[in-house]
Amino acid sequence: MDAISVSHLSKVYKSGKKALDDLSIKVQKGEIFSLLGPNGAGKSTLINILTTFLQPTSGKILIMGRDVCKEQRAVRPLIACVAQKVSIDNHLTLKENMLFQSRLYKLDDATANKRMDALITAFGLKEYEKQRVTAYSGGIKRRLDIAMSMMSYPQILFLDEPTVGMDIESRKAMWDTVKKIKDDFGTTIFLTTHYLEEADMLSDTVCIIQDGHELVQDTPENLRQHTHLNTIRIDLDGSENQQDFGKWISDLQFVRAIRQEQNTVYANTQNAAQDFHILNQLLVDKKIRYSSIGIITPSLDDVFLSLTQNKGRGV
Repeated sequence: MDAISVSHLSKVYKSGKKALDDLSIKVQKGEIFSLLGPNGAGKSTLINILTTFLQPTSGKILIMGRDVCKEQRAVRPLIACVAQKVSIDNHLTLKENMLFQSRLYKLDDATANKRMDALITAFGLKEYEKQRVTAYSGGIKRRLDIAMSMMSYPQILFLDEPTVGMDIESRKAMWDTVKKIKDDFGTTIFLTTHYLEEADMLSDTVCIIQDGHELVQDTPENLRQHTHLNTIRIDLDGSENQQDFGKWISDLQFVRAIRQEQNTVYANTQNAAQDFHILNQLLVDKKIRYSSIGIITPSLDDVFLSLTQNKGRGV
């Protein structure tokens, strides 16, 4: 049985805006599923529907076999959601926050304390028990926020951009926490993120959506093959004008999308083996100075750009 099954889901707001358009996805039980998409793609609307905060216009959604639209009371105990804004109470201690959450789900004291101790240990929160919550860093507050959501023994945990605004060390600690939730507690995780390397590192399955519709859903590795995409990397001489070069190369007919990182340009093309020779000759003809050029295996960033910025020429 799938943890989440979404079939032909659409959502049209009263304003006439269509947020979701015939969207279909499946999330397997026990996996980390990452949802990616540009701003306005429909990610927030989808999470609000899956977590019973919003009614769809049409379509069918099953969570652990339960109909989200018809069986909301049965669905809600099965899920937990951690929003972007931290929901801990700064006037309560770490344990008081967690026990308060357990009372909302009517856990008995013995069960609540056992669960709390297990989560404090698993999430590395033991050393913070006696500190004031107001003194916690953003990363620790987020970890506590997730631990609170896990108090209710959810089968599915929704994480809406859990590492946004964190420094790299805090993000790495959060990645370890997410892996523990899956490995130690067997919880299915539905994750939205703007960090593509985060999705690449954590996910069993990645789904990319745009304009309210899924573009592709597969493993990170298969996504690279799915697009039949190779990327040409050009390392420019430091004296070249990066902005002018980026505009010039993005206008080439066989270039689908580009990504620039300082003096390096990654060009996603239709046929890298063939286009490599064409592009190399064009660079020579244009007297553009570069130190190296070569074909590389695409990253998830490249796949994302190819799917969402393909200039209408198809994927």
